[in-house]
Amino acid sequence: MSFDRQQSHGYVVNHLARCFAQALFRRIKPHGATTGQFPVLLALWEHEGVTQTQLAENLAVEQPTMANTLKRMERDALIQRVPDPEDRRQSRIHLTPHGRELEEVLTGCADDANAAALAGLSPEERDTFLALARRIIRNLEQDAGDAT
Repeated sequence: MSFDRQQSHGYVVNHLARCFAQALFRRIKPHGATTGQFPVLLALWEHEGVTQTQLAENLAVEQPTMANTLKRMERDALIQRVPDPEDRRQSRIHLTPHGRELEEVLTGCADDANAAALAGLSPEERDTFLALARRIIRNLEQDAGDAT
């Protein structure tokens, strides 16, 4: 019995994620953002002033990856690190004015990418897709927790 990648849920979802990332990147690249920075920006638009550790945990990203992403975002004037007044060993991550200004345009790009991806699906199919994807995510998060 051979493995058929086209019948593998994991393979298909991974391919879907890469396609979504490419569609988003084509739209946000002209604005100076990358797909690695986009989730960080989304999290900071929701709630800034968090630590690098909090961001990494919130986005389920390894610390070294988050450190490199934040370094590039700081270089690109999207964020700034502000020493924590209560614990000088930590920094709080804040958006720069430029980082805040990008919210509307970049979320519009994401809306466009989603619209392209979901074209031809009914509102009910879109809702079902999200519900199933969220259940699968919970299953996998629980599985990861069980493995520790």
